[in-house]
Amino acid sequence: MKYCSECGEHLTRKTPDDDHVERDVCTACGTVHYVNPKIIVGCIPVWEDRVLMCKRDIQPRLGKWTFPAGFLELNETSEAGAARETFEESRARVDIDGLVAVINVPHVSQVYLIYRGQMRSPEHGPTPESSETQLMRETEIPWDEIAFPTIWQGLKYYFADRAAGQFRIHELNLTGWAQRSKPQ
Repeated sequence: MKYCSECGEHLTRKTPDDDHVERDVCTACGTVHYVNPKIIVGCIPVWEDRVLMCKRDIQPRLGKWTFPAGFLELNETSEAGAARETFEESRARVDIDGLVAVINVPHVSQVYLIYRGQMRSPEHGPTPESSETQLMRETEIPWDEIAFPTIWQGLKYYFADRAAGQFRIHELNLTGWAQRSKPQ
């Protein structure tokens, strides 16, 4: 960022008073411009004993499998965002059941909020973001073709909780996963 969004003047990098992080600060009006982590909302859509998976038709990780997830928009709740992303990526409509996991990914400045969602009907289909959508049982999930470690871990949490007959909220800090071949 080079110019202030408040007054249009040049920015400088410095640590503001009463702060501990170097930030962009306007040289004219003093506005501090914060850059904060991105919130990703996702949904594990469920129909009977299967979950809805999407094959990515966009980068990154084109051709890999995921459940619907994307950036939270301004002025929407995380639950509404997860339901919106589900429709945008799979044409499925869901009722959000509860939170599965909060996964922090500090090295890319992201926080994932992953929800369970009951599909209103078994209808789903491809979109500009997904070349294919498919309802899958746990044994049918292409585990080696999952797009991101957050998706892999969210699915593992969901299936373990379902098998235990009790859903809970999981918390995880994913660090260094880009160097590993598989998430842990």
